Amino acid sequence: MKRFAFALLAALTLPVVAAEPAKDATKPPINLDIGAPTVVIVKHSLAQRTSRLVRFYEAGEIGLGQDGLNYLRDSSKMTLAKRQIAEKLIDVDNQERKALIQALADSNGRRHDEAEVWELQRARWQQQWKSGWWLRDAEGKWSKKP
Repeated sequence: MKRFAFALLAALTLPVVAAEPAKDATKPPINLDIGAPTVVIVKHSLAQRTSRLVRFYEAGEIGLGQDGLNYLRDSSKMTLAKRQIAEKLIDVDNQERKALIQALADSNGRRHDEAEVWELQRARWQQQWKSGWWLRDAEGKWSKKP
């Protein structure tokens, strides 16, 4: 009887152990274009703000960091009021960029994969960046996108 119970217990645990790696291998790809309401709302808000940020991008005053966030690059020719506007836009935009990553991860059922979602979205933002706009590398050095 003890052998039977042990064999039954071993047989019941095998499928569970074998299923764990297969579950990871079958994760669906992350969809950055998912139409979940939270994603759509945040993307819309980011798009509206981008129209206000463009003048700062084109003037080289704000740039995109390697991490996918906006940074003040050159404020030497800015008035105090213009700098405050730029800083406020950067703060709000960066908060919503982070919210977008969370919404994308949640909507894709990949809450624990936010780093992967962030990397994919960051690459998309860099690809959408226009030629002549400024990019900041991991060491903090700025260069214009060719």
